[in-house]
Amino acid sequence: MTALVFLIVYAGVLAFLAGCVARALTYARMPAHLRWEIYPVPHEEPERVAYGGSYFEQPRWWTKPLRSHWVTELRFMIPEMIFLKGLWDHNRSLWYRSFPFHFGLYLVAASMVCLVASVALTPAGVELSGTAGVLATAARILGAVGGAGVLVGALALAWRRLTAPEVRNYTAPGDVFNLIFFVVTFGLIGAGLLSRPEGAPGAWEVTRALLFFDTSIALPKLLAWGLVAGSLLVAYIPMTHMSHFIAKYFTYHKIRWDDVPMRQAQRLAKEIARYLSYRPRWAAPHVMADGRRSWAELAMLNPAQKGDQ
Repeated sequence: MTALVFLIVYAGVLAFLAGCVARALTYARMPAHLRWEIYPVPHEEPERVAYGGSYFEQPRWWTKPLRSHWVTELRFMIPEMIFLKGLWDHNRSLWYRSFPFHFGLYLVAASMVCLVASVALTPAGVELSGTAGVLATAARILGAVGGAGVLVGALALAWRRLTAPEVRNYTAPGDVFNLIFFVVTFGLIGAGLLSRPEGAPGAWEVTRALLFFDTSIALPKLLAWGLVAGSLLVAYIPMTHMSHFIAKYFTYHKIRWDDVPMRQAQRLAKEIARYLSYRPRWAAPHVMADGRRSWAELAMLNPAQKGDQ
């Protein structure tokens, strides 16, 4: 049974990685999105960011090198990624439900990193101590706090989906299912760790066994089911809108913040030129897209002048 559970875990991790890569490639290969070009953009000169300016203010800006300040980008990105600052600013009531869930996932991920590092620092047959022991303790604390945050946050989000009138109309069954999936998975793992018999393997021992495919350990049944559920959940995430952490990169860096001039973005210029050759068919009469004209030709027409039609 242990070997089967471990194989499912490996398959789940591989499916997650492959799914994330496939999702990222899908987004990267999509047609260019309309760029916002709404300022301030975080990678602008810090003094311009302070008042909402841009490099367009410079005389003959197109002849000057474009500088990107990654430090100012990080000042925006880190609070948004870790603390969901945008949600805090614009939807405080949802933040109280969403933050425990997302931050809990970060803590669980950090716990797993600590576990792997602790195992790597502990040779076979050597007692857990020193830095490895500190990492193992940190993993237990991070895992417990993070798991509790995920459970509380998922339950709160599911309850809001089911009861709040403002979101009920566009809540699909899949939205509730995804949250319940998290509740069941973390509930099984937590219950499996807390209820395991004395001497049964815990998180550290299971991590070591997984890394070295040691199938000699006897997994408690509840914990085994939790590992299976977790593997299925991990494999399932890239197939759903829960992979929005990938989409968020493209949303910010390719839509909200991308302001590279066309003459410095040769690939984008070629794509736009190709798009302008498309001959659209739109039902809206004011667009005059009957399939005979290209976008470039349509852009030169004035719908208010009947002679152009």
